[in-house]
Parts: sequence; C-alpha cells; structure tokens
Amino acid sequence: MPKAIPVRRAAVLGAGVMGAQIAAHLVNAGVDTILFDLPAKEGNPNGVVEKAIAGLAKLSPSPLAHKDLARRIVPANYDQHLDLLAGCDLVIEAIAERMDWKKALYERIENHVAPHAVLATNTSGLGIDELAKVLPEALRARFCGVHFFNPPRYMHLAELIPGSATSREVLEGLEAFLVTTLGKGVVYARDTPNFIGNRIGVFSMLSAMHHTEAFGLGFDVADALTGPGIGRPKSATYRTADVVGLDTLAHVVRTMADTLPDDPWHRYFRTPEWLAALIEKGALGQKAGAGIYRKAGKTIQVLDLAKQDYRDADAQPDAEVAELLRIKDPAEKFARLRGSANPQAQFLWAIFRDLFHYSAYHLKDIAQTARDVDLAIRWGYGWKIGPFETWQAAGWKQVAGWIEEDIRAGKAMSDAPLPAWVGAREGVHGADGSYGPEADRPLGRSGLAVYARQRFPDPVLGERAPQGETVMETDALRVWHDGDGIAVASFKTKMNTVSDGVLDGLQEAVALAEKDFDGLVIWQHGEQFSAGADLKGALGLLQAGKVADFEKMVENFQATSQRIKYALVPVVAAVRGLALGGGCEFQMHAARTVLAMESYVGLVEAGVGLLPAGGGLKEIAVRAAAKAGPGGDVFDALKPWFETVAMAKVSGSAREAQALGLARPDDVVVMNAHELLHVAKGQARALADAGYRPPLPARQIPVAGDVGIATFKAQLVNMLEGRFISQHDFEIASRIATVMCGGDVDRGALVDEDWLIHLERRHFVELAQMARTQERIQHTLTTGKPLRN
Repeated sequence: MPKAIPVRRAAVLGAGVMGAQIAAHLVNAGVDTILFDLPAKEGNPNGVVEKAIAGLAKLSPSPLAHKDLARRIVPANYDQHLDLLAGCDLVIEAIAERMDWKKALYERIENHVAPHAVLATNTSGLGIDELAKVLPEALRARFCGVHFFNPPRYMHLAELIPGSATSREVLEGLEAFLVTTLGKGVVYARDTPNFIGNRIGVFSMLSAMHHTEAFGLGFDVADALTGPGIGRPKSATYRTADVVGLDTLAHVVRTMADTLPDDPWHRYFRTPEWLAALIEKGALGQKAGAGIYRKAGKTIQVLDLAKQDYRDADAQPDAEVAELLRIKDPAEKFARLRGSANPQAQFLWAIFRDLFHYSAYHLKDIAQTARDVDLAIRWGYGWKIGPFETWQAAGWKQVAGWIEEDIRAGKAMSDAPLPAWVGAREGVHGADGSYGPEADRPLGRSGLAVYARQRFPDPVLGERAPQGETVMETDALRVWHDGDGIAVASFKTKMNTVSDGVLDGLQEAVALAEKDFDGLVIWQHGEQFSAGADLKGALGLLQAGKVADFEKMVENFQATSQRIKYALVPVVAAVRGLALGGGCEFQMHAARTVLAMESYVGLVEAGVGLLPAGGGLKEIAVRAAAKAGPGGDVFDALKPWFETVAMAKVSGSAREAQALGLARPDDVVVMNAHELLHVAKGQARALADAGYRPPLPARQIPVAGDVGIATFKAQLVNMLEGRFISQHDFEIASRIATVMCGGDVDRGALVDEDWLIHLERRHFVELAQMARTQERIQHTLTTGKPLRN
C-alpha cells in the first residue's frame, strides 16, 4: 500500500496571500518550509518574503497555529536561492493565476528540482496538462495540481488534479501526505476549468446573482435567504463575494467565460455591470474596506442599486418564507417553496433548481462521483450539505420532474436536458457508494491505506459507519468498543455539556474500563469535545435555593476528574473543537490528551462569574509546583496560568493550548480531526502495553500562599483603579488567586490535592450564590455572550 510521500523539507513558490498561508500551514504541520518570491528591488533581497511572513500575524483568522511559528519559515528569493530546491521533497507553486507566468517560472526552476521531488501547482482552475507542456518528461510524472481553498489552514478541502502523465504512485503518496500531515479532505478533480469546487460554487453564486435581479431582491435580502437558513455560511452569497474579493471573483468568472465556450450556461458567465463598476472604483470588498457591503461606524451598510448608494443592511426573510425554511421534511419544504407565490420563495426554488440542473449536467465532466461534488462544496465552501445530497433528501424523482417541467416551460437558466442517468435512478448516494457517471454505477470510497485511520469519515447522505458494540448507555453517555480492548465514552448532551448524567456515566465508564478493557478514550461524535458544565441546570438549583444539592454537583464534578486521573487504566481525551470549562478540566486530568489542531481550549468560568472547580485550579497548582521544582519560585510559575484563567483565555489552536499550559507539552496534536479517534486509541494502547500505572497522589504540593495572593491582588487593585476590570471581576480573580496559591497559608507551605479541591469548591459555591454571578450566567444562557457587571 502506498505511504505518504516523505517530506522533510518543502518549498512554496510565491509569497502572495495564498502562498504565504500555505507556507504557514506547512509549518503548522511541522514541515520545514522555504518561502520564495522575487528579490526586492531595493534593500534586503528577501524583503518581499519577509514582509509577507510578517503580514501573517495581521491576518484574521490567523494562518499560524502559534505566532512563534512564523520564525520557522525560511525566506528566499529566486535570484539567490534556487539551489535550495535540491533539498526539498515537495515544491508547491502558488504564484498569480497567469499561465505564462507559471510556465516561465517552471522553466527557471526545472533544473533545480530534486529528481525525487513532487512539483504541484496551487491553481484554482488553470489546465494541468497545458502547464506541464514546458516541463521535462521526467518531471511531468511528478507534476499535478493541488488546489487549496482560502484560508488554507481552516478550509478542509484540497482538490488533487492529475495531469495525463502524473504517476499514480505520486498521486497516492501526495494524497496520503495531504490527508494526514496537512489534515485535508482530498477530492480528485478532472483537469477541467475551475475543477469541482469553484466550477459548482461560482456557478451557484452567479445563479444567485441572476435570480436576485430577476426577482427584484436587495443584496442583503438575498444573503438573508442564502445563509444558515439553507445550511450555508453566515456570509451567504454577497458577503462571501466581498470576503473572496470582487476582483478575484471577476477573474474566476472571466476564466469560465474564456475556457468554457460550449457550456450551455455560458451566457451567464459574465461580471454584472454593477460589479464591474465597484471594481473600477476600487471597492473590491473586505480587503478594501468596501464592496457590496461597507461599515459606517458600527453599522453595516449594503449597496442599493436603485438608489446608487449604500443603505443600512437589516433585511430578514419574509415571515412566510422563514416559516417554510423551518419545515424539517426536505420534500415538503421544497414542494412548498416551489408552490409559493412569494418572490423570496420562488428565488430559493430557482437557485436550487438551477444548481441541481448544472451539477447533474456537468458531473461526468468534472468529477468521478457525486460524492466528490458534495464533499468539495461542503469542505471548500462551508455548506452543511452538498447539492446532490440536498436534491436526494428532497425526493430525487419528484425534484427531477419539477426541473424538467421548468426546463420545458423556459423557466430554467438553460434548456439543456437533464442527463439520462438522472431519470434512471432513485438518487446518487446509498450504502453501496455514490454514483459515478463514467462507470454508470455506485462507487465506494477510496481503499487507500491512509483512510483506515478514519474510523468515522465525513459521511454523505446514506452513509453510516459501524457504531461499535455498546457496553453501557444512558440518556447522557454511551460507552462502546470495536473489539480492540479500548473502550470509548461519548457524550449525548447538547454541545456535549457536562450534566449530572455525564458525571455519573463517566465514573461508571472508568469502572467498566478498569474491569474489562485496557484503556478508555473520551471522544465525541460531534465537532465539539465539550462546551463545559450544564449552566442551565446549575442555575436552576441556585434559583430554587438548593445550595446543598448544588455543592453536591460540584463535588461530583471534582470526583469525576479525580476518577479520570487515578484510573487504573489509561484514560485518553480526544479533543476537537471546543473544550471549555469542565471539558478542559477533564482533558487536564486524562493520562494523555490527543488534540485536533483546531481545538479551542479554555478555562472560561470567569466569564460567567465563577472559577474553575472541576479540579482545574488544583491541577494548575500541582503543575506549577512541578515546573518550579524543589525550592523553586512557585509564584513565578503560576503567573501565566493566572492571567489565562482570570481573563478566560481560549486557545486559538492546539499549539496555543500547549503554550497556555492548558495542554501538556507531550500531549499529541493531529492535523486531521477524522484521525483523532485512531490516534487516541493508539495512545491508550501504547500506554497500556507499557504497563501503565496512574500517578501517585500529590500529597506535598508547595504553594505560593498568602504572599502570592497578596501580590496577585496588588496587580488587580491597579487594574480596578484603572477601570480595566469591574468590582465583580476583582472578586472573581481574587478568589482564583486564592485557590491557585493554596489559600491563606505561609509561602512554601505543603498542601495536598484534597486541600486544593476543597478550596476550589468553597470559593466556587460562594461565588455562585452572588447576584452578579447569577446575572452573568443568565445573560450568557440568554444571549450566548458574556456580561461585564
């Protein structure tokens, strides 16, 4: 079975927005990376690249998993450093989308590329075979397209586009590297203009623009209709255009017009006059501060074509249409949208009809299977469900009949007939695979070895991975296994919050693992590890005056964390997405944590007027003492943790979680979230096979004591007097300092974990009874945002 290509060092050619961010993502993954560009006309020859590297820190969201990684990118220029390419295993060209410029660069570097190295072009739509014409025959076998989507750190999709001469071994080795090392979802695209993602995605935008005008809707109205209400990102259509850049969008549309003259929808491949006018004025979207939208103070404004000026953007779907969008049954929803006389409903039916029509007509040209189209759009454009999945969920035959009716009636954007295979099928996705038009049958997923690491791959409609054998299940938690000796505990609560049922279930899961298994992994089916404690339930107890029950819940939380820490088998936390509050504390107590790179970890209790009391502050005190070492300065070790907890900081990545001390240096980071369970199980197995024993109880923990508390409070007084914090913030932070420092004891006093746990619980319960804390909790539950009071 082919393995990932071995990449010790990579080069990225082109330090523009995409090239610099691709280099950033390579160093995120631990790949030694050189970033090339033209030499600067004046001063330091590497000035162009160094400016691009410095610019990474200004981008939001950050391309870097940790700011210090920018220093790992090696700057270089084409005049002085082409000899460095000989030491690179992978070369990714990412210069501007100009065929002539790319070919000229290939001719310049071809003699410097190592005989074994893979050369890939990051192009959004240029022909791979056409680009390969200037390459020597030997290099053509190692040349292909790899289209990263912007921003490359966060967008899961990487389109892999073979040329006619590309070696199968190279493709499969590169695919494995992209999947595991860079964490990507790979979709093979045919060598056709704009490949899959942009071919379908940009058509969808053009269709929405056409129908916006046809139904007389405002841009903000169209965005209100084409966002989360239909399973697409908040940026919807026109905000997405602003984010992408109106000039970039126009370039892609021009490419479609120039390279797809025979496309039955060709007459729509044009830049609308209003869009061309914005570009002419330099209103290119978000990067220029204005485009279809602009910000006026705190107000978002939208371009109004009738007024030829901007107005406040505050549109919402009509009540009737909003009600239709809430219908859960897709078949009923589409029937009602198509049958409605409301222009907004007609608009929605029209954009879906033409998207389905276009996707079906071109499927054979652009992709191997319908699955590739759906995953490309979901991973590259952030849709929750792809076009073919949407169609099939709404009733394949019924919708196909409606599309044909509209084609005959001249309502569709094109009179091209639906392909014959559409009418011959009941759908495109099923348990036996997804329809491949060339094979004219369903095709299963790739059998490449790298995918064996994905126990639960991202499914399309109709797919369901085996769920494993259930050992124990309650309303709050399920414990299951695959027969490999490692049990898995998964929460069933909303956002995987920690309820009484989860606490009791975890303790039972540990007991079961100790009895019947070699290890336990805490892993979730959803995208979040845990959003923390069940605040609603906790607030209910407080408001009912059941303080004793509330304290018992806190005590049970702490007992669960300790049960995880001192289990006789290794408990491994598999973290992805949010791991906040109690979720963070659970992973702090695990024998090891495996984190997906996109893990956002934090002890955020201060934001709701509380302090961490699931053992988190206790664990910080233990770690600070260990970091200080015998006779060391515990207070100095505590300082960064105190700031992190008091300010409720949340890491922007797994690497940041390690830098903040919320994850340990030896915790494992994986790039592909779909491999998380595989790696976590492997860690549990390795620990078990090495004769795992839990740590001995910490009975002599040196603490910072009263001197540490006084020093932290002095800093807080200055912040209070400067009005940087409120009086209640001062109260919360003072109590955090008190627990971290071990309470009102002498500096250097020795305490045990029980002492610290008791301190945590007492201060937590006292804070929870305060009116201002309860106001914060209620505000967060109501608005989802913190309250400063």
